[in-house]
Amino acid sequence: MAASIRAKCGRLICRARGAIGGQRRHLVTSSGGGFPFRPRPLPFLLVTGGGYYGYQHYKKREDSAPPALATPAQVALYRSFPTRLLSRAWGRVNQVELPTWLRKPVYSLYIWTFGVNMQEAAVEDLSHYRNLGEFFRRRLKESARPLCSASCLVCPADGKIVHLGRVLASEVEQVKGVTYSLEHFLGPRDGCSHGVIPEVSLEATSSVTAAACAGSSEATSSRPSFRDGLLSSPDNELFHVVVYLAPGDYHRFHSPADWTVELRRHFTGSLMSVSPGVAGRVKELFCLNERVALSGRWRHGFFSFTAVGATNVGSIRVYFDQPRPIRQQQQHSQ
Repeated sequence: MAASIRAKCGRLICRARGAIGGQRRHLVTSSGGGFPFRPRPLPFLLVTGGGYYGYQHYKKREDSAPPALATPAQVALYRSFPTRLLSRAWGRVNQVELPTWLRKPVYSLYIWTFGVNMQEAAVEDLSHYRNLGEFFRRRLKESARPLCSASCLVCPADGKIVHLGRVLASEVEQVKGVTYSLEHFLGPRDGCSHGVIPEVSLEATSSVTAAACAGSSEATSSRPSFRDGLLSSPDNELFHVVVYLAPGDYHRFHSPADWTVELRRHFTGSLMSVSPGVAGRVKELFCLNERVALSGRWRHGFFSFTAVGATNVGSIRVYFDQPRPIRQQQQHSQ
């Protein structure tokens, strides 16, 4: 008797659950409101998680043994990718104003992915940044990076020093063992002595290169070269430093010294990645990418500061520069 009652109760419960499930399915399918599509969190988590894993794996490879240089065919194939179109599209996305309720989750995902330290930001409230562009260009607190008053040269950007050292035979190392031509990077010296300052369009920065001429007791080679033409004295030496700005870094750069800009040039080119992993494989990467070179003098002689373009970083503003329409700039540069 008891077993029969339990069996009947079980059937009633199953029927009740089936009826409730049918009502739920009916409500879901017949309802005209809500989302126009069914939320699928699993694909979203797979995409974001896969991207994060790939980025971390890529960072580990940068610290491993340097790979072989890319062949000219591989470089040509890489340059054929529509990186400029992608960078322009990403720039449009960065200017889209986000709703206030969406800013914190979006920026939090960016902070978690790239390791951003928001405690150093001048404004820590994530809802303050209207779009990704403002968040990308966020300011730092004045106390976050104190300057050494006793030094005549400071780091121009809040990034990672990839390489530094003495410039020999007009060749500069972008990373250890991989060089590029200093003359191709800065351009010919024609017009520098006449104070000519061609108007340029300033675009893209992710890697900052600074070169300075400082005094040294060692004598340079007697053979004339492009490097020797930059030195104000045969007893001087030319040094360089390459600073890489990762996606999570503070993306403003400043004057590294008290110097005078006499020449500015805009070099059109590709927008390939300038990460240390790519710089270790593509020879003369900084000469192939679009860049803006500022050259002048400081108290020790020649000084140069160059902003090199990169993928997905498609604009730069130099506050002491006077902007002009791009069409006029292109005509003037020709």
